[in-house]
Amino acid sequence: MSGPAVDYVLPLRWAADRDPGDLDELTDYLAWLRDRTRVIVVDASADPLFAHHARAWAGLADHLRPDADVDFANGKVTGVLTGLRRARSAYVIIADDDVRYDDRSLRAVARLLGAADLVRPQNYFDPAPWHARWDTARTLINRAIGADYPGTFGIRRDSFDAMGGYDGNVLFENLELIRTVRAYGGSERRPLGLYVRRLPPDARRFWGQRVRQAYDDIAQPARMAIFLAMLPALAAVVARRGPRAGAVGAAAAAAAAAAAIGVAEAGRRRAGGAQVFPATAALFAPGWVLERGICVWPALAARLCRGGIVYAGRRIRRAAHSVRELSRDPRRPERGSRRAYANHHKTASFRTGRTGTTPPSGVQPRSAGRPGSAA
Repeated sequence: MSGPAVDYVLPLRWAADRDPGDLDELTDYLAWLRDRTRVIVVDASADPLFAHHARAWAGLADHLRPDADVDFANGKVTGVLTGLRRARSAYVIIADDDVRYDDRSLRAVARLLGAADLVRPQNYFDPAPWHARWDTARTLINRAIGADYPGTFGIRRDSFDAMGGYDGNVLFENLELIRTVRAYGGSERRPLGLYVRRLPPDARRFWGQRVRQAYDDIAQPARMAIFLAMLPALAAVVARRGPRAGAVGAAAAAAAAAAAIGVAEAGRRRAGGAQVFPATAALFAPGWVLERGICVWPALAARLCRGGIVYAGRRIRRAAHSVRELSRDPRRPERGSRRAYANHHKTASFRTGRTGTTPPSGVQPRSAGRPGSAA
């Protein structure tokens, strides 16, 4: 790859029942990446599968276990911090195992990292079966009001070290990373026209993600309040009797569905998105909104009654910290200037395993994760 050198950190944890074809496909992708960037695969799979991966990826990537001294409730963050410890380049791409860059997007992220601490591209599903288009409706609504939360980021390594990584005892780890960069005065670029392909999950995994994704909204109270209000509002409409009430209810439902489709379509058309997002994805928006209005209730019940939601076998209470909470870290630069932020790593105590530190009020140390300790 021409341009600045980039390291590529890929955390993963595969189960034994994973489709064997997935390994072949990912191996081909790693072979493509090998000629363009240094790849660090942090593999938390069980021993037999880890050994199988080691044989398949020999010579393609630095394949290693998560560091023993980093143990977050969210294993993905454990993998990210382990990988960033081994990174050598100034710029690093963090990507889930279903993300597929091409030459253009690799170069674009590296170029943008020359002027930003965090780069947040946008994902799209390809191929796009029905459940991927359903989930794309969420992406489109997010794009209409801001930007989506992708499965990949570009990060400056010195900036990551300066802020000491980010807390892995949260479920919405992407939002946690974004907010941590902001809390430390870092700059974020959200290029809405920078698209990175993502492989869709199978239908079984899609169904298993519904309540878990709704739990993320606990970290966004205004959004959560909107979705919590939906079922009571719907119940109030249904409870009204008489032909006029029925007509009013039907008209209100039709208007709400049309509004959801309109918002999603606006997100689809932003920054050339119509080239990668199928037109039918916007039609799934009413269904996705209704789904979220239903799923936030068991998500909230898990938070209030069961101490959090189970993810990869571990219970996580916190969805994500607010910027205000993260800003209480005493090591945060006094001012949010580029110079103060970029130079802060020279004196900071790193939470990436180099030294111990005192966490901000209400935030647990990022180098010694314990399930549920971030609540």
